[in-house]
Amino acid sequence: MLPRRRDIVTGLAAGAVLALGRGTRRAEAAEVAALGTTLTPFGAIREGSSDGLLPAYGGTWLAPPAGAGADPYAGEKPLFTIDSRNLDKHAARLSEGQKALLRRYPQSFRMDIYPSHRDFRFADGILANLRLNARSAALTPDGEGVTGVFGAPAFPLPKSGLEAIWNAITIARPVTARGTMDEAVVYPDGKIAWGAQKWDIYCPSYDPAVGRERFDGTSVVLYRTTTKPDREAGTIALAREYWDFGRRPTQAWAYVPGTRRVKQVAEIAGDYPVGPGGFHTVDDTGLWAQSPRCYDWELAGRREMFIPYHNNRLDDPGLPYKTLLGRAHLNPELTRWELHRCWVLKARIKPGIRHIYGARTLYLDEDSLIPVLSDLHDMQGRLYRVALNTSVYDAGAQLYAPRLCVYHDLDSGAYMVDRLTNEVTDRMRINEGGRSLSDYTPQQLQRKAV
Repeated sequence: MLPRRRDIVTGLAAGAVLALGRGTRRAEAAEVAALGTTLTPFGAIREGSSDGLLPAYGGTWLAPPAGAGADPYAGEKPLFTIDSRNLDKHAARLSEGQKALLRRYPQSFRMDIYPSHRDFRFADGILANLRLNARSAALTPDGEGVTGVFGAPAFPLPKSGLEAIWNAITIARPVTARGTMDEAVVYPDGKIAWGAQKWDIYCPSYDPAVGRERFDGTSVVLYRTTTKPDREAGTIALAREYWDFGRRPTQAWAYVPGTRRVKQVAEIAGDYPVGPGGFHTVDDTGLWAQSPRCYDWELAGRREMFIPYHNNRLDDPGLPYKTLLGRAHLNPELTRWELHRCWVLKARIKPGIRHIYGARTLYLDEDSLIPVLSDLHDMQGRLYRVALNTSVYDAGAQLYAPRLCVYHDLDSGAYMVDRLTNEVTDRMRINEGGRSLSDYTPQQLQRKAV
């Protein structure tokens, strides 16, 4: 079922052309001038919603106000709740996947809608690079890569579905991230299959010390050391990813304790199952993380949507997994939903390509370009799985960051949660520095394994 050999670590790195010809024109000077003026710096609409539930863009905070703590909205209460009884009233602002979850779990799943906020903004360096990208970014002829991109998402003014999905691939990231994250598959009978990995990630694509002129297209390099389950503990993977999947496919190596050797790993791609129980695919890591080549992409405009936002509470180290993880979904009392605008992306599998997902609809938050919702349809067009990203504002990195990634299997009733840290002692630490490309080589992997 694999469309092509590809990338063992698209599932690890948290990393033809229907629209080509319609989406490769660089932005005009007047369009770029709109960034930060008539539009937000990320190309979003400044105005709020007509009913006032979505506020106008503020974008003045780089950190919470003094004395507010890490979550300045922690004391807020829900404005209202959406459940199976009133979902029709709010259907225009719900995805098909959200509606399916509300109908499948009518007694337990609900969405508590909180006041929406647009107070934070991205770091000045990211915004400066975003403007430069708007002038210089272009798709490669095969659509599998981008040029003229550094330090920010590629296309703040997307003109095609292909450009928009490259925004999902190039979302803003910290320069370094190190620590451990858990993953869990929760089955309807309450049993949980666990996994865990220790990460060491470096993003030269966002490193000011590299800079635009010296950037060679290497987007991310990383080590991933498996700590759970026990049968895989000690396995270390090394990956090097690039912003040109066609010309420079991802490289990956692995050290397996039983062999005590480092070897290059055959790439895996597309719908190859990953994680405990195989509850998501390589290419829907983080909702999308791979070459767009297997699908035709349509940019279907913008839409006001209820999406997970400012989900600091879900990461609280005082919140145990037994409280967070319900039988069928995350604890709804802990999940914050807000109204925001999203870019809507529709993808349909190309003729001749085999995949468990024949079509997808992705929603990208227009204020951060993070993919936040994904409806996944099988080859017969039936809604099969539903995925979502929660998000937080990370004041240390001065950016919005995706956090928990949740995959719901509508057939089995099981769900998977990736990037859990509540009960982890070695929590993720960002922008500690001290990394360069030379630290991520097969030779260095061999030294780490000794």
